Amino acid sequence: MRSNDQFNTTIYSLNDRYRGISGGRKVVFMNPIDMRRAGVSRGEKVDIGTVSEDGRNRRALDFQVVPYDIPEGCIASYFPEVNVLVPVYSTGDQSNTPTSKAIPVTLSKSRRRG
Repeated sequence: MRSNDQFNTTIYSLNDRYRGISGGRKVVFMNPIDMRRAGVSRGEKVDIGTVSEDGRNRRALDFQVVPYDIPEGCIASYFPEVNVLVPVYSTGDQSNTPTSKAIPVTLSKSRRRG
């Protein structure tokens, strides 16, 4: 998704007043129920991986978990930060555009320190 200070892929600030984000964009918005199920808490760092049929390991690393009013079973994050997760072969049937709004993913606690 886009932040309020973003036009397409041009980012004008690291803040998103619509969602209460300031100082960074490497965040993943999650339903609080899903957070409990995944065993993660606000501010914890996670890695996001694509579930893909081509065997490529697509991962977006070190995203901060943010509780958000989003449907259960869904997550959201900003692009272009998570563009790496979109398989090139996965396009819409009629539009032939990337399926960036519906990508099956996995979450794991980040192994990076620092």
